[in-house]
Amino acid sequence: MQQAAIPANEQQRLAHLQNLKILDTPSDEKFNRITRLLCRVLDMPVAAISLVDENRQWFKSIRGLDLTETPRCVSFCAHTILEDRTLVISDTLSDLRFADNPLVLEAPHVRFYAGHPLKILDNIHVGTLCVYDTKPREISDDDVQFLEDLAITVANELKAHMFKRFFTV
Repeated sequence: MQQAAIPANEQQRLAHLQNLKILDTPSDEKFNRITRLLCRVLDMPVAAISLVDENRQWFKSIRGLDLTETPRCVSFCAHTILEDRTLVISDTLSDLRFADNPLVLEAPHVRFYAGHPLKILDNIHVGTLCVYDTKPREISDDDVQFLEDLAITVANELKAHMFKRFFTV
């Protein structure tokens, strides 16, 4: 298993993530609505809003799995935050970065992954909007665009949450 590299701007990224004051907060229906919609439209068993912290990925919303977090070292999303584009892995067993990942070989048996980074500022990716499946599959360009559009929506909600905190008297 190949662990994701640490972003060059990791300290700045983590500071912005902490400034959101959203880690370990209760479930939020506006985010749950997005993961439900993503599962339904893309016909995926799992969709999540994942925030990548220093040593873990924490799920602000997850549909289809009973998890709240996983170690960052096994996180697909830790790879996704390194890029400005969607990461699609059609078959995790065919990708050397993930073929021996415990999330692939054991429950939840991830065989397909697609995730788009949640960008709150230029080059600041605090997490991802992602989908998983337990079988290999392809995803259409339209479906990738839908995932990207929803990821921008989630990032905008996170920014609004941050600005509301700063400007509330």
